[in-house]
Amino acid sequence: MKKILQINVSVNTGSTGRITEDIANTAIAAGYESYIAYGRTNNGSRSKVIRIGNEMDLMIHLLYSRLFDKHGLASKRATKKLIQHIEKIQPDIVHLHNLHGYYLNYEILFHYLNEWNIPVVWTFHDCWPVTGHCSHFDAVNCSKWQTGCHICPNKKGYPTCLFVDNSKNNYAIKKKMFAACNHLTIITPSEWLANIVKFSFLRNRELMTIHNGVDINVFQPVSSTEILRHYAIPDNKFMILGVAGIWHKRKGLDDFIHISQCIDDSIIIVLIGLNKRQQNDLPKNIKGISRMENINELAQLYAASSVFVNPTRIDNFPTTNLEALACGTPVITYHTGGSPESVSEDTGFVVEKGDVTGLLQAINQVKTLGKACFSEQCRQRAVDLYDNKKQYAEYIKLYDSLLCKSS
Repeated sequence: MKKILQINVSVNTGSTGRITEDIANTAIAAGYESYIAYGRTNNGSRSKVIRIGNEMDLMIHLLYSRLFDKHGLASKRATKKLIQHIEKIQPDIVHLHNLHGYYLNYEILFHYLNEWNIPVVWTFHDCWPVTGHCSHFDAVNCSKWQTGCHICPNKKGYPTCLFVDNSKNNYAIKKKMFAACNHLTIITPSEWLANIVKFSFLRNRELMTIHNGVDINVFQPVSSTEILRHYAIPDNKFMILGVAGIWHKRKGLDDFIHISQCIDDSIIIVLIGLNKRQQNDLPKNIKGISRMENINELAQLYAASSVFVNPTRIDNFPTTNLEALACGTPVITYHTGGSPESVSEDTGFVVEKGDVTGLLQAINQVKTLGKACFSEQCRQRAVDLYDNKKQYAEYIKLYDSLLCKSS
């Protein structure tokens, strides 16, 4: 039986964790034996899972990153132990996802992979693999990643460093280790990120775009009366929904606060993913809900909403847009990264980044036209383009193709 090993910061939780699990399930259905190695969180999996390091390793790595700007260069012991697992498993394909997250030493891992004649697939979920520090350089409109990072203007962006600027050395190590992987195929979920890779030090590697997908049998137009009652949300109001794993300014929390000051009593805003402090600080016309792992409840709230608003200022190809579309809910998003790629003229609106007035105008257009004007087209777009069974089957085709080449 062919074996696939995926490596990601999480399993079956958060956007990348769910993507990793969906790919694993698709691989299992295609006859692969599936393993997932993870660093931080595991929400259950059909695959055989391997924890990389422990909580102490995470804390040490966090300190090493915060103090010395050497993210991804700690966790030596944990990574060497992972390599022992890899040698025992002997996978036919290694599929990488987010290697950042304070759990893995990428230099040790790639030193091993570069000497081992095995196909490596790497799905980029952000820009971290091609920069000397940050995951989203567009937050500060920086282009140094194209020629060589130094004097980083985004040092306090994720992964935050408080003191040292090691971006020049980080960039050199990544370029040396990643570009030397001769059996590497890079996958980007968006055309936007594919274009970034084409101007990076990885421009000569194999590159494909495979859009993310969602389970269209879970995320679909469903009855939502019970879920509204459960969360004490009025069912007679125009409902604006926002969803994020972690809410902060760059995900648009401040923009939602601004919007709340400009709407009347016929509209309510519901935000999912807020911590308790954030929920306590909300104005009265915003309903705050904690991060939600129950995807069936999440789907019901998407279906219950009148419009999904995603004012993200840094992003690749957010699955929240796809989840909303699959539930028949129109999407309004900023022109950020690959976020606009999922939205067509008949399924929502794209507004220039930071234009809160534009968001309000788009919200009013949906309110005036009615959700029903968009719902059928939203659902159909998700079914045609973002069905996870179809999207992740593309990975299996890629795996099979790479194995044929290497045999």
